[in-house]
Amino acid sequence: MPKLPQQPTELHIFDTSLRDGAQQEGLRLSTNDKLKIARYLDELGVTFIEGGWPGANPADTEFFQRAQTELDLQRSKLVAFGSTRKAGVKASEDKLTRALVDAGTDYVCIVAKSHDEHVTRALRTTLEENLEMVRDTVGFLISEGKRVFVDCEHFFDGYRANPEYAIEVVRTAHEAGAEVVVLCDTNGGMIPSWVGEIVEAAAATGAQLGIHAHNDTACAVANSMAAVEAGVMHVQGTFNGYGERTGNADLSALIPNLQIKYGWDVLPADQLNDLTRVAHAIANVANQPLLNRQPYVGGAAFAHKAGLHASAIRVDENLYQHIDPAIVGNDMRMLVSDMAGRANIQIKGEQLGFDLADRELAARITDVVKQREAAGYSYEAADASFELLLRDELGLLNVPFEVDSWRVLTEERAGAGLSEATVKLKANGSRRMVVSEGNGPVNALDGALREAVAKAYPIVEQFELTNYQVRLLEAGHGTDAVVFTQIDTTYKDSRWTTVGVGTDVVEASWEALFDAMTYGLIHHSE
Repeated sequence: MPKLPQQPTELHIFDTSLRDGAQQEGLRLSTNDKLKIARYLDELGVTFIEGGWPGANPADTEFFQRAQTELDLQRSKLVAFGSTRKAGVKASEDKLTRALVDAGTDYVCIVAKSHDEHVTRALRTTLEENLEMVRDTVGFLISEGKRVFVDCEHFFDGYRANPEYAIEVVRTAHEAGAEVVVLCDTNGGMIPSWVGEIVEAAAATGAQLGIHAHNDTACAVANSMAAVEAGVMHVQGTFNGYGERTGNADLSALIPNLQIKYGWDVLPADQLNDLTRVAHAIANVANQPLLNRQPYVGGAAFAHKAGLHASAIRVDENLYQHIDPAIVGNDMRMLVSDMAGRANIQIKGEQLGFDLADRELAARITDVVKQREAAGYSYEAADASFELLLRDELGLLNVPFEVDSWRVLTEERAGAGLSEATVKLKANGSRRMVVSEGNGPVNALDGALREAVAKAYPIVEQFELTNYQVRLLEAGHGTDAVVFTQIDTTYKDSRWTTVGVGTDVVEASWEALFDAMTYGLIHHSE
């Protein structure tokens, strides 16, 4: 058994989702968004939340102003971000440094150049002046009652180019009074063995060290772990790995790594099982769909597809899982596909509340699933359609309505397309015919089906179609291809996914819509 690193006396989890994470392409956070995310981070209990750069832009300035009255943090400390003063200007007279004082936070984090070429070519000043900028800015902020962290930008690349100067920046920040000096892999080009060696060299200054890793080599989490093992006590990252280019170290993986694998006390008691909920909540606020394959918190993190895995899991769930998913608030999922064996079907059936202990019954349903998968269906992420299939095979499917016929007409009017759908069905003993117009055939069909069923079951008006996807399965047939559709539907806190397959998009969409309505009424009819 390898020896585990000892937990430092003081350990910081420093979240920079609101600042560095917000620099991700396509991610834009309003002030309200940032306040919401900060509250989620506080619920989880990260040590520090970096809110942005006051004075550098109006949005961040507004955030810190509103935070003083609207953000009642219970577990976390808010941090304002800035930089060392400009060359040739005293820190007390530097506008952006003064903005840090006025931000209303006890903690500030300033970025300083630690790569000699960045000093001479980007800042266009001398190496000694850069050191003085660090001394002056840290000293001034401390004199104003602030507790200071210093991010040494490009530290690892700077160390490889000029180790003496990079180390001198760390030493200067430490001697000026910085509580933590953070070593930044700004370009994200390091690998773990290099990181550990360089951190050990920086530790000789006596400073308390931190790590800020980017993911350009896909090593941000691994590099952060290597830095921790080399002695850092302050770990910076973003939730869900948000950030410039390929992103920052993902705290939703780093936190459980430290707490579960090392056995450290990272989050307050019982908060780790909130990890998945918080990761998804932040993704929703940021309008960035959480990656299904994301470790620990993704929907596929504990999903099993191979029949061999399923057979072992029936004996012991942990035979193919590195942890119990419940520890991080996630669930084990059994995927149903053409790769599934009987054990997959049995476990999935049990999860959905059906007894499939009969081996012959389970084998027959497995054969049906494989036949349908061969025809283009995919039940991996469509539990609702799979449950309807199970109910049908078990003789337990009672569809609350009976469709006589449906059709869709599409025409051009004044250069604009218009679709009209007609649905005839029987519900609660009454026949109904509804004609509905829509923005495209699927929208028209959804409207007609919903209106027709709603007369018997008003609750369907609250079913909301939230996602719709289409995929060609046999593109080689051109316009005669087989089409697969997938629909997500929500009602209050419930969400379900249904699929359809057909020779055209309308036929496939109708099947997915029909399943969505059927499943919703089976589980939510009142």
